[in-house]
Amino acid sequence: MSQPVEYPALHLKRGEDARLRAGHVWVFANEVDVARSPLTGFEPGEACVIVAAGGKPVGVGYVNPHSLICARLVVRGVEHPLDASLLTHRLQVALALRERLHAEPYYRLLYGESDGVPGLTLDRFDDVIVAQATTAGIERLKPDIEAAVRKVVKPRALIWKNDAGIRALEGLVDYADVGFGDPPGALRVREGGIEFAVDAIGGQKTGWFYDQRANRDALAPYVRGARVLDMFAYLGAWGLRATAMGAREVVCVDASASAVKLIAQSAERNGLADRVRAERADAFDFLKAVRERREHFDAVILDPPAFVKRKKDFKEGSLAYRRINELAMQVLSRDGILVTCSCSYHMPRAALLDAVQKGARHLDRNVQVLLQLQQAPDHPVHPAIPETDYLKGFICRVLPAA
Repeated sequence: MSQPVEYPALHLKRGEDARLRAGHVWVFANEVDVARSPLTGFEPGEACVIVAAGGKPVGVGYVNPHSLICARLVVRGVEHPLDASLLTHRLQVALALRERLHAEPYYRLLYGESDGVPGLTLDRFDDVIVAQATTAGIERLKPDIEAAVRKVVKPRALIWKNDAGIRALEGLVDYADVGFGDPPGALRVREGGIEFAVDAIGGQKTGWFYDQRANRDALAPYVRGARVLDMFAYLGAWGLRATAMGAREVVCVDASASAVKLIAQSAERNGLADRVRAERADAFDFLKAVRERREHFDAVILDPPAFVKRKKDFKEGSLAYRRINELAMQVLSRDGILVTCSCSYHMPRAALLDAVQKGARHLDRNVQVLLQLQQAPDHPVHPAIPETDYLKGFICRVLPAA
């Protein structure tokens, strides 16, 4: 029988273990019994045993005394230390799911809390892994993470893309560098039979939005033979896939010059350039200009960045969602398709639909929801952790009022 690990104890106040017992993994600073275990006694990222008020250990995790979420539970019980062996097991379990889901090695390999490693994201681009650490605990575990990745996946290289805004809450600096190996200058991702160029260092997040893949897979019946506008296009995943599915013309719009350049390159590489146009523009300004020209599209795709990044931003952000959806409906043909999404955890699904409906009524339009969208299965939702369920969207038919 294995011996219990010997880590310093983080004691909880009475009753504050209930959420952990129910399956969540976060501990907030005001839940800690600081008389018994002062937070100032811990180093950022230090391993600890989380202990209920009655003295029974809940499990092993890591702590950051400077963060509101001051600890995260990684393993229940005290038999397994936080080390490469544990991470190897978690990675093997995560890989087993992805290999069932995908025929090719392009996917979200590990999704933080849902895969049992809170604070860590791993995306796979064939033989290159792009990793992101968002907590001090994961930052401290980097050598063990790299060892686990080498053992389980055996990639050519691992890149750390550690520039997520949430790192500031953990007191971490932003950077991007190579963990090990010799990565290629430009990564490639294949999706839906199309090969896209990805900038792992300079691009958004970890380079590609695997969370929308299943939703893009469902696009075909709505874009075949259509004139399509792909807003917030980034690398053109929606737009180029719509083209491959039979759209007669696609316009991809993004505010980033480098993204627009990569869209054009990918369109050329895949033989789609004759039906794809990429433009650099602010989304709101572009839609207003299209409206003023009385130009119309059969389908408009809205996949914006998060407009509601914090709970206190909800009022302003929900107004932005209404405005962008209303503008999109104004450039739709009479019987048009609106694909609208939100990656804002603090923007509930019902609130996004309400924003669409209010915009439609303001324009005297009727909306039919044809399909509800959610994150792809390589971003599994943990039923006890609502924060893991963040992506929502709708494919809608927009009609003139009867």
